[in-house]
Amino acid sequence: MTATRTDVVFRTYGPGQVPPMLDTLADLWADAHPELVDNPGASTDGLSAPALRRQILGHLKHEGFTLVAAYAAGSMVGFGYAFPCTPEYWYGPELLPEIPEHVRVGRLMGLCELAVTPVRQSQGIGSRLHAELLKAIDPDWSSLLVRPDNTAGRTLYERLGYAYAGRYRNEPGGPVCDLLLLQVDRAAAAQ
Repeated sequence: MTATRTDVVFRTYGPGQVPPMLDTLADLWADAHPELVDNPGASTDGLSAPALRRQILGHLKHEGFTLVAAYAAGSMVGFGYAFPCTPEYWYGPELLPEIPEHVRVGRLMGLCELAVTPVRQSQGIGSRLHAELLKAIDPDWSSLLVRPDNTAGRTLYERLGYAYAGRYRNEPGGPVCDLLLLQVDRAAAAQ
């Protein structure tokens, strides 16, 4: 019997509630990204469960940090986290001049992670996590990085309305990612 979306509960957490969840988040992330866990080069690219833990701990300091988790039968089956940020922080000095002015003056949400365990993918959980983050942060724009080879992620983000904004490397020596940008329909996000 396949579980349906209606059996999934979503909970929102602030920065002080997240540290005790790090192991669960890292395990779920690893489950959702087996192609990275089995790739020895991924850890040197900053794409590993230990790197995720460090990333989350570093992002907790951002005002407005929000994590949304999805639970089925009491177990976490997905999570996403984001925070409001400045365009200067999010895009960096190389890409910032390429971002249109009307985007740079709007309220921006940096979406850092969105992961759903494989057995629960394609059930609307990722879309719902995204919607809950938009509702909590209330941005004009949302932006994220996606690996060019992440077909499933890219398909979800394109369905949500994200568009390609440029190539981006979030840390020196890190992997080259595609930066995606979404103009948020605030009325729809509030529902």
